[in-house]
Amino acid sequence: MSWQPSNDPVLGDPTSCDALDLIIVPRTRDLGDGFAVRRALPHGKRQMVGPFIFFDHFGPVQFMAGKGMDVRPHPHIGLATVTYLFDGSIMHRDSEGNIQEIQPGAMNLMTAGRGIAHSERTPDVQRRDGQKMLGLQSWIALPAGSEEIAPSFQHYAAEALPTVRENGFTARIIAGHGFGVKSPVSMVSPWFYTEVTAQAGTSVPLDPDHEERAIYLVDGEVEIAGERYEGPRLLIFRPGDRITVKALRPTRMMFLGGDALEGPRHIWWNFVSSSRERIEQAKQDWKTGRFAAVPQEHEFIPLPE
Repeated sequence: MSWQPSNDPVLGDPTSCDALDLIIVPRTRDLGDGFAVRRALPHGKRQMVGPFIFFDHFGPVQFMAGKGMDVRPHPHIGLATVTYLFDGSIMHRDSEGNIQEIQPGAMNLMTAGRGIAHSERTPDVQRRDGQKMLGLQSWIALPAGSEEIAPSFQHYAAEALPTVRENGFTARIIAGHGFGVKSPVSMVSPWFYTEVTAQAGTSVPLDPDHEERAIYLVDGEVEIAGERYEGPRLLIFRPGDRITVKALRPTRMMFLGGDALEGPRHIWWNFVSSSRERIEQAKQDWKTGRFAAVPQEHEFIPLPE
């Protein structure tokens, strides 16, 4: 999706669990037509968790018949986008010629690298009939040596992703390793992303295998070290501790994180880079039409002034 600056998400309750580093309550923004997003990253006190530099939670929203989402073509550099849906469908088109309907539970990783443009729209059938939408979009900042790699797109249907089912919870391994299994998704740096759904009373471990870790509570309520937390919240943990998360009611959450990058990143509009000069170049490239066109599209989002 296309990003515009907004106020920081707000900090949550004072940290009481020793393993917690930061609690972020995502700030809600209405993008029009009742389409709301909750932004957890970036935050003034925390730019990234591992390479996750942007984290938006959109919906739930009910589009009536004839209505839908229309994110016109816009550019990216220096990052990879992950679109993950719980409800609804999105039609992805990009300047590499990829056209893919994104459905719930599927993994869709678009690596921008040196530059890509894409659009995100409601598919024709769902626009005709109406649909409910709920999902997440994340940006993964690329490591310094890979910021200018060739753009690419990976798609894995929900049934192609490994799923672990234990007594009381289910975990779908979207990227990286989790619960003893590995996702087939190719990555240029170590990170992980797992959807976990847990029944009330179930305990789920968050292992200390990764340098930086967080849990995004989509909905529900959990207990960690005797403290309760309700969704939506982003809970960021200190490294090294094994965390046990107990669901107090039916809960959906995302485990995420990975290795910290070698330094901070500059973010301007939809561009992420370790170099300000590279972002200035990307601005001019979009303004002067040097990005490749997106198939079947005849409009675009202009460069913000």
